[in-house]
Amino acid sequence: MVQAEIGIIGGSGLYSMPGLGKVKEVRLKTPFGAPSDAYVCGMLEGRKVAFLARHGRGHRILPSELNFRANIHGFKQLGVERIISISAVGSLKEEHKPLDFVIPDQFFDRTRHRVDTFFGGGIVAHIAFAEPVCGELSGVVESACRQIGVVGKRGGTYLCMEGPQFSTRAESNVYRSLGMDVIGMTNLQEAKLAREAELCYVTVAMVTDYDCWHPHHASVTVDQVVTVLLKNAENATKVVRATVAAIPPTRSCKCASALAHAILTDPKKISAATKKKLKLIIGKYVR
Repeated sequence: MVQAEIGIIGGSGLYSMPGLGKVKEVRLKTPFGAPSDAYVCGMLEGRKVAFLARHGRGHRILPSELNFRANIHGFKQLGVERIISISAVGSLKEEHKPLDFVIPDQFFDRTRHRVDTFFGGGIVAHIAFAEPVCGELSGVVESACRQIGVVGKRGGTYLCMEGPQFSTRAESNVYRSLGMDVIGMTNLQEAKLAREAELCYVTVAMVTDYDCWHPHHASVTVDQVVTVLLKNAENATKVVRATVAAIPPTRSCKCASALAHAILTDPKKISAATKKKLKLIIGKYVR
């Protein structure tokens, strides 16, 4: 039985989902270990949703410590087909102001210590990732921002850094020279794994600050970020609710068949243990 159809990942500042009804907490075991926290399942705008606090309630898990595979696999176990990911980011362009939302359509990787694939261990797959987010879902989020009066800019590149430290000024200026739009520490791995799991994925990047490049915002402090986070979280819950309400009941995008031509390994060469471990991911293609 499907326990949820839409997944919501809450980032820094968003640790719960106001308005969720018929709430039930579900703790899952996955082949990749434990997710960040219990999934909070319930009804939102007449749809079955599952909410996960990315860093755990109480913000206990560093970006580099996140078990991205477990988090995404857990959503798949619940029956989720679409994921709305909320993330706090720094702005690398003057035009993206604190309290603005950006809906990026590209990512750039600056991480070093992350596991970001379900594959390996005797099975090889190469998914297409030229367009790393779901265009259909991005359009729904853009419309939701417009509906509730939040600045929501569709398009742009999210640079994913390792962290947990913020950027040096030299790094920030290099990223700006490359044309990047926003900078964060978490979303690229989620996007890759969601695509491998054939789930639609979109990032709602909440701008909290101007990183450290801005002459009037020379350094980023946690206090400054938290103040804006609290304001952003209120807007984020409104955007999520409007998005959930407007998501079409069925998918017309290509996300649901992302693995159709991606698995290169001869099925006869894949061990029974690997097939069992990845059954939820590859089961419709590999018996």
